[in-house]
Amino acid sequence: MRYRRLGNSELSVSEIGLGSWLTYGGGVSRGTAEECVRKAFALGVNLIDTANVYGGGAAESFLGEVLANRPRTSYVLATKVFFPMSPTDRGLSAAQIRKQLDASLSRLRVDHVDLYQCHRYDPETPLEETMAALTAAVRQGKARYIGFSEWTPAQVRAALALAGERFVSSQPQYSVLERAPEAEIFPLCAREGIGQLVWSPLKQGILTGKYLPGRPPPPDSRAASSSMGAFIQKRLDPRSLRAVERLRPLAEELGLTLAQLALAWVLRRPEVSSALIGATRPEQIEENAKASGVTLEASALRRIDEAIA
Repeated sequence: MRYRRLGNSELSVSEIGLGSWLTYGGGVSRGTAEECVRKAFALGVNLIDTANVYGGGAAESFLGEVLANRPRTSYVLATKVFFPMSPTDRGLSAAQIRKQLDASLSRLRVDHVDLYQCHRYDPETPLEETMAALTAAVRQGKARYIGFSEWTPAQVRAALALAGERFVSSQPQYSVLERAPEAEIFPLCAREGIGQLVWSPLKQGILTGKYLPGRPPPPDSRAASSSMGAFIQKRLDPRSLRAVERLRPLAEELGLTLAQLALAWVLRRPEVSSALIGATRPEQIEENAKASGVTLEASALRRIDEAIA
């Protein structure tokens, strides 16, 4: 496993990070989830990413239990705030940031998180209020650094113009099938010392090649799961599936799996600090971790563009 600096922070994060969206705390069995976390650490993964809303707090609670016996300095812990936790608890007001951060720390069983991220932008709260509350969280020692997910360039620039703590991380959706951040977010963040922790680098599993055009999803896949399937199946469009099939011969030539090819493609960008994966089995983490350190030659990158186009 290789590591990269997260923006202008002092955090060194593994090129492959472990996410917990749709999976831990409900999506997969407790025993399997524990095996996944153990395997991740054994392979050198040190970045664990979660959010208060995942499982309505269940993902954080699960991680708090499985991380309890590990030295706090042995992993980088990131969580998020914004989405509703109750009919009256949502958004990025100062009161919500204080309340939700304390609740996250309690579930995670730690006195601080390394990275506290705005899960989305809150148009109903003055940005000055949000940034002041995040700054207070850092000054109080409850978070070391702050970040955002899926903000527009204009929103990021407005936040950076304010006094107080500055963002060190951005969490966009980015994959060979989802390249929008390359246009503005990547160059803006590179200038401002903000690293990218990209989510869904395998496009909810589509880029693993497990989902085939015209065939039902494999019975052991997330798309076939009663708890996760509806979300995944909405994204299984035939065009994407056919594009992935055109990538399969190239992956075989390079001695890579399709997942490793897709992750290496994401990690080719110096702006990307870590690619966050969601795994339902330890073997998936072992396969994905092997993408760290893989270099794709220009000819391979060109063929990928041609296949996706």
